[in-house]
Amino acid sequence: MKKCGWKNYGLKELHSTIKNKMAKQKFSVSKLINSPPGVVYSIIADYHNAHPKILPKPPFVSLVVEKGGVGAGTVALVQMKVMGKIQTFHTVVSEPDPGRVLVETNDTGYITTFTFDPHNDGKNSFVTFTTEIPDDSSLIKKLEFRLSRILLFPVYERELENLAVEASKRM
Repeated sequence: MKKCGWKNYGLKELHSTIKNKMAKQKFSVSKLINSPPGVVYSIIADYHNAHPKILPKPPFVSLVVEKGGVGAGTVALVQMKVMGKIQTFHTVVSEPDPGRVLVETNDTGYITTFTFDPHNDGKNSFVTFTTEIPDDSSLIKKLEFRLSRILLFPVYERELENLAVEASKRM
């Protein structure tokens, strides 16, 4: 996918431009968390306070809200240190199924979906993070994604553990 001067797009246009591509390159990490989905979802959706707290440092360096801050419509600038280099990207948040599915679409072509399914009569949450890129991405982007999968898998596991700890504090 070519870089799209994302600031010239509206939020919906950026999300649909990337989302409408067939995304077949993906990986997921899941965890059962001992808190109701509403509690867990509210942490991920809060980009001002709660979400930054659960991001593993390193590799995350910062998350700065540029617009909104809670759920759909949020625009954030994110920095990660990957292989010794600071990577900076913008992400736009949507909620295709509010309270159950939250999606981050960033200007590098990556799409991360957070899914929250009730478990044990809603007392617990089965949380899944899935990151994908469009199938028509360039060969270099596909190779980058394979390396990212190796690097991000343990990061997502730590983020899910941090999410579980933060959610337990709210019970």
